[in-house]
Amino acid sequence: VIAAAFTDGTRKLIGAAELAAMKPSAILINIARGGLVDTDALTAALAAGEIAGAGVDVTDPEPLPDGHPLWNEPRVIITPHSADTPAMTAPLLAERIRENVEAFLGDGRFVGVVDVKAGY
Repeated sequence: VIAAAFTDGTRKLIGAAELAAMKPSAILINIARGGLVDTDALTAALAAGEIAGAGVDVTDPEPLPDGHPLWNEPRVIITPHSADTPAMTAPLLAERIRENVEAFLGDGRFVGVVDVKAGY
């Protein structure tokens, strides 16, 4: 399951070498950003039987163009970038805000601080 930040350093994090290192029974799941996976390498790995399948909520490019081989690949499930819904994130956001208000009023140890240099 890929749930990583997308930065210049993680672009095409999963490519041909990483896919070839996976077990033939592996199923790649990407719920993060499409650019983390080399789509051409994923298409080739599936065609060669290197992995058993994929579930992608994101693609690169997004959306995949009409006629792209992944649309007709029976071992791939493509969802419409819906792995993150307001019903799922609102409670998490509310808790993050509560924690950071407490940190602001207390010890100043904030949760979820962004490192601008790292890109996330």
